Amino acid sequence: MYNEKSRRPKGMKAVAVINDYLKRSTYTPYSNLSLIDIGCSTGYMTKIYGENFETVIGTDIDVSAVSYAKKHNSKDNITYQIADSMNLPFQDNCFDVATCLHIYEHVPDSEKMISEIYRVLKPNGFCLFLAGNRFVLIEPHYRLPLLSAIPKPLAHHYLRVTKKGEFYYENLLSYWKLKKLVNKFEVIDYTLEVIKEPGKFHATEMIAPNSRHQKIYIILLRLIYWISPTYIWILAKK
Repeated sequence: MYNEKSRRPKGMKAVAVINDYLKRSTYTPYSNLSLIDIGCSTGYMTKIYGENFETVIGTDIDVSAVSYAKKHNSKDNITYQIADSMNLPFQDNCFDVATCLHIYEHVPDSEKMISEIYRVLKPNGFCLFLAGNRFVLIEPHYRLPLLSAIPKPLAHHYLRVTKKGEFYYENLLSYWKLKKLVNKFEVIDYTLEVIKEPGKFHATEMIAPNSRHQKIYIILLRLIYWISPTYIWILAKK
């Protein structure tokens, strides 16, 4: 989170997906829009959003990270605020765009967070939502095989045995439960599009165009989409 070199490409990917969706929709140019970055942490990605949107607010519960963001990643059109994603301190219908990238699994009540995102978005507003899958071979936070797929009591024991921790806090969901989580929204799925066109979406360091890896991934997702480690969704407010 404190490494600008690793965070900037992620921010560029997010902006590319948002911009592509805006070109397809009847929305105004994104330079005139307001954005809330939920789980902004140290603000490196928030700063990139500030280069593209008129006003940006980054929110997080991590006091030290928000303090760092204010010192290192501020601009005239960016503000940072300590805020709980399950109880956002903003009025209804006040943001055009939200970003929520790999945040839901860290929140005690992801349903409440999604409801809050829905509430603060304007009519026809939307959220870029990146979500990890419970049924993934290598769990992304601790890099342990099948950690998120097994029952919680076993996951806690797994962490202790491998000396990675004492308690498995994260709550990753399956594809089907993620769909239920966001059922208030219309879902526009960019997962396969990003894999098909990594250059367009600034993802070539992850997937080389025309590579064997890319071709295999496309085939697998078409056949068994529910195994994708990550989903890239635009959630449009109905």
